Amino acid sequence: MNYRVGIGYDIHRFAPKRKLVLGGVVVPFGKGLLGHSDADVVLHALCDAFLGAMGAGDIGHHFPPGDPACRNVSSLDFLEQVVRLLRRRHFAVSNADVMVILERPKIAPFVPEMKAKIGAVLGVGIENISIKATTHEGVGEIGRGRAAAAYAVALIKKTR
Repeated sequence: MNYRVGIGYDIHRFAPKRKLVLGGVVVPFGKGLLGHSDADVVLHALCDAFLGAMGAGDIGHHFPPGDPACRNVSSLDFLEQVVRLLRRRHFAVSNADVMVILERPKIAPFVPEMKAKIGAVLGVGIENISIKATTHEGVGEIGRGRAAAAYAVALIKKTR
């Protein structure tokens, strides 16, 4: 089998009057992430990881931030389109690992739902998805609670 690895990263600033969406789940918090779509850093990093593993560019190429069709779209839709591209190119998802970086809120209670939603889109069991979080220890924009970021690593395998 031919395996490929990709890495993704995304960061967005917090803004008032926005829902906080992480891993396709609305997380109760007093502000959300600012972006053209729902600004879901977890799913944006995952999309970039899968696109990178395929050698298919990045999320900005496939879903340009100025494109009106992407305005306020759920990033689960972006991930679904990336998965369709994976399948057209004869790849299957092996596993994905995500590290979310934010001071607050704590996301541990929402991780099972995130994994379930992501697994449903990817077509893999939740045991093939890892989501964890860390703080930035007060350093920089993330550390001051002004932004959140995520890194993702994905492994895909050629199916034929």
